[in-house]
Amino acid sequence: MITMLNMDCMEFMKNTPDKAFSLSIVDPPYGIGEDGRKSQSRMVSSKKWANPGITKHKASSWDDSPPEKIYFNELIRVSKNQIIWGANHFISKIPYDSPCWIVWKKNGQNENCDFADCELAWSSFETAVRFFDFAWTGFGAKNAGETKIHPTQKPVALYKWLLSRYAKPGDRILDTHGGSGSIAIACHDLGYDLTWMELDKDYYDAAVKRYKEHASQPQMFIPEPQKIVQGDLLD
Repeated sequence: MITMLNMDCMEFMKNTPDKAFSLSIVDPPYGIGEDGRKSQSRMVSSKKWANPGITKHKASSWDDSPPEKIYFNELIRVSKNQIIWGANHFISKIPYDSPCWIVWKKNGQNENCDFADCELAWSSFETAVRFFDFAWTGFGAKNAGETKIHPTQKPVALYKWLLSRYAKPGDRILDTHGGSGSIAIACHDLGYDLTWMELDKDYYDAAVKRYKEHASQPQMFIPEPQKIVQGDLLD
């Protein structure tokens, strides 16, 4: 079952029992301004950037600062294992060290671009550092057959790679900062139970629409029937 909620994750977690989820895969704000304001290459505001490979995103302020330490404490309380993207920006707020960092290489070396060549995720697993190579900057999303609806959107392929390596059949997955809904598509395709939430109503609506359009398409293989649940657990 895919549950998509438009709410504050802290409100959700405070009423969630300890270790209710098998795995949290989250991409919280990094506090670096990647919210549609930082660069015109993320937000079309002139003809200079009128390029089909560039997506217009609304200007907002959700990436002004990373979550407080209490967020990470709660995340670790409600889930047995965690994968936290962008942790290199707020590692001092995560309670303990990890040998298993995950590296996503998304861009070739380009010193003239302010996009990072890689993104890093901290994890609670005791395995070695792992590496995922998948081009995403520039025309990467278009080449992967995805339309970007969020300035920090991650590819569905990344979430499928994570789930195939760090989740087990029957695991309950949590995403507290849902963004574009890529993980919902990945969980749907691989048959995982997911609770997903996004605070911003516009991004929530766009992600739900994206998920519904994907889920309505015939697929070669669906592990088990999935249904989307919005808000108050609609049937």
